[in-house]
Amino acid sequence: MAIIDLEDKIVEIVSKTDHSDFLYELLDVYDIPRATITRLKTGNQNLTKRVGEVHLKNKVWFKKAKNGKLFADFVEVEIQVAELSAKPRYLLVTDFNGILAKDTKTQEALDIKFEELPQHFDFFLAWKGIEKVEFEKENPADIKAAERFARLYDVLRKENKITDNNKGLDLFLIRLLFCLFAEDTDIFNRKSFTNLIKTLTEDDGSDLNKHFTDLFVVLDKSEREEVPTYLKEFPYVNGQLFTEPHKELNFSRKSRRLIIECGELLNWAKINPDIFGSMIQAVATEESRSQLGMHYTSVSNIMKVINPLFLDELKQTYIDAYDDNKKLEALLTRLSKIKFFDPACGSGNFLIITYKEIRRLEIEIIRRLQELLGSYLYLPFITLSQFYGIEVDDFAHDVAKLSLWIAEHQMNEELKNEVHNAVRPTLPLRTTGDIRCSNAIRVEWTDVCPGQESEEIYVFGNPPYLGSKKQSKEHKSDMISIFGKVTNGKMLDYISAWFFLGAKYISATNAKVAFVSTNSITQGEQVSTLWNEVFKFNVQINFAYESFKWANNAKNNAGVTVVIVGFGPLDTKVNKYLFVDDRKKLVSNITPYLTDGENILVSSRTRPISDLPKLCFGNMPNDGGGLLFTIEEYVDAVNKYPELAPYFKKFIGSEEFINGGLRYCLWLNKKKYEDIKSNPLIQKRVSISKKHREDSRDVGTKKLALTPWKFRDTHETNNYSIVVPAVSSENRFYIPMGLAGADTILSNRVYVIYDADIYLLGILMSRMHMTWVKAVGGRLETRYNYSAGLCYNTFPLPELSIRRKKEIMEAVLDIIDVREEIGETLAQLYNSPINQVLQEAHTRLDIIVDRIYKNRDFESDEERLELLLSMYKKANGAVK
Repeated sequence: MAIIDLEDKIVEIVSKTDHSDFLYELLDVYDIPRATITRLKTGNQNLTKRVGEVHLKNKVWFKKAKNGKLFADFVEVEIQVAELSAKPRYLLVTDFNGILAKDTKTQEALDIKFEELPQHFDFFLAWKGIEKVEFEKENPADIKAAERFARLYDVLRKENKITDNNKGLDLFLIRLLFCLFAEDTDIFNRKSFTNLIKTLTEDDGSDLNKHFTDLFVVLDKSEREEVPTYLKEFPYVNGQLFTEPHKELNFSRKSRRLIIECGELLNWAKINPDIFGSMIQAVATEESRSQLGMHYTSVSNIMKVINPLFLDELKQTYIDAYDDNKKLEALLTRLSKIKFFDPACGSGNFLIITYKEIRRLEIEIIRRLQELLGSYLYLPFITLSQFYGIEVDDFAHDVAKLSLWIAEHQMNEELKNEVHNAVRPTLPLRTTGDIRCSNAIRVEWTDVCPGQESEEIYVFGNPPYLGSKKQSKEHKSDMISIFGKVTNGKMLDYISAWFFLGAKYISATNAKVAFVSTNSITQGEQVSTLWNEVFKFNVQINFAYESFKWANNAKNNAGVTVVIVGFGPLDTKVNKYLFVDDRKKLVSNITPYLTDGENILVSSRTRPISDLPKLCFGNMPNDGGGLLFTIEEYVDAVNKYPELAPYFKKFIGSEEFINGGLRYCLWLNKKKYEDIKSNPLIQKRVSISKKHREDSRDVGTKKLALTPWKFRDTHETNNYSIVVPAVSSENRFYIPMGLAGADTILSNRVYVIYDADIYLLGILMSRMHMTWVKAVGGRLETRYNYSAGLCYNTFPLPELSIRRKKEIMEAVLDIIDVREEIGETLAQLYNSPINQVLQEAHTRLDIIVDRIYKNRDFESDEERLELLLSMYKKANGAVK
């Protein structure tokens, strides 16, 4: 049930003339089972026999008080409950004029008029399993407002027969939001807007459209002589918010009531514009409606972007100038000239947080100047004209502008409270720099936020991700407009366009840029494709956060795995920082892999760059399940037909290899098939495979129907083959690899080196190789995504002596012995923390492999990677 549904249902209960079932109706609102309520009413679950009182175990002790005896009766209930070993969560006493209640767990008390109960619905949320402290973290004011607007939005769409997006309705909602906020924050006279609707319009809403038309015209007038008397109390707003004529809308009794409720039941002064903007945007998006309150980014995550981009340096400049009024004044002047630009601004949360932080810094400086000089005349330095954005969604674009105005008023109030004799009126509204409704990929950024090389401009945001397979035709067209002539450009994520355009913008303006992105642009095949294009604009990475979960403030939100990359013009004097968890590390250069080292980009190869045998996928059945058997099916088959046993082999994929278990498969060549084709089981299973292949739309699969008794691929192991899972958990320091014998067929879910020398397994399991995989290999979210083209074929390996190969092989066999002695699955063995004995065996292997590359110990994995990239660069130049 939505929050406003709770509130509205309690309004219905309170409004009744008969309150004999008050408690039972209230419990029903909070989803107490109706069977429980029924038994409670009949007395079966009422643990007290006192007349007029109800005690539901663990939930509530309720008493209907006599008139004038509310407090006395409440004290009496408290005394009774104090003697209980198991106390009910709530005490609730009412005479239906007032309510006294207490939460026995938190000791929070409620003392209100009876009609005020709907506004305090959150007091009893523990009945729904929600603790109030958790609820308050999610800002109920914002969620309640957004949900109520969602209801109004739906009603107005229905009353006006609107099926698609409607600019007139969206603009009306933006204006309505401003008016409601204005009347609760003294921009307008207190409750003047709601009272106008409540007292001067018809109950059925028939004349409401005319009143809105008249009011919105007045709000756009600076001259007040011709304004109707009843509207003269409303001020001139400006900001072009009311310039466009109001589009006529139909209103009803219901929509009028909802608008009045928005004014009467909500406190708009508590709205957080950075959060509320995202939620009100979700109102107009049906698929987002069920998750109102879950679409805003936490302030702490936004700070991860803007702090290293500009805010840390500005705050340090303030600290350095703390005792020097001239330097403080110079900093104010500097702040007044900076431009802030979000080319994927959505409902404006990045811009809003930035505006608030810069205004707070301004307030700190003014306050310090007053301390130093005794008095200092306040003049506004930071204005909304310094803030720019691009947003493709019309409604989100309007919400962003509104949210910035709300933020401006809130900061004006903060200024008034914090700085002596500093007043900055909110009206008339100031126009923002340029919050443009447009496709950021198709518009020239310098047209939106123009700038000279000497100007200080910061570009930031959280652009849309969209992998190449999830892009619509319009998205693909956008990408072609930028990467159409770039080799492998089609496989880039949509967000790549913002990095390219950001670099292009830097080359024209000298700006600095920081974007949140999925980690795909810093791992795997996309790295060389994207960053080769980005670096053509002579930019460098100035700071970066390694992969982390970008979660919002909503409860139970898992978030998406992202990186943050900040980049700017080439400048060797700029300090470069890598952020890993809570650590900040100064580095010489940040590569697109978000490591310290030279900008060497690794591209996928079809052949190994070193003297290594071929790594290929295992065998794809492509059989519709006809040739595969579970253990149970295999046992049944050989029990019924013992002669079939020699024709089966174990069948293992990545899941079975890592987590244990196996399947079986029929492994046949033409001669073997001829020997057993008359067997009923074989006929049944082969027919399944044949039908699957015949029914396929793929031409190659259809051809396989001519040989339905064999796998699509038929690679076999004669001795031992090396098995490398394609995907493995990031919680493992080593990817679990191993050996498979001749009795096992390996599926296409794993990579295989058939009949390889065992020492090669040691190379692939080594810390050296894992360092390479972590840096250049792709990821599925945060999991390792091993590939032949990027991880194996590109791996630099020096020539090995026979003695060194033997040392590595012995270390590998030791690891396999330790595994067998422990007797657990590879998943159990390698999940963090790794078994100590197994770790010691791996450490011995790592030392041997390290010596192949260097005669002394490596100080870090970064040093390993730096050497490997250097070797790759040299080898890649020699081998094409």
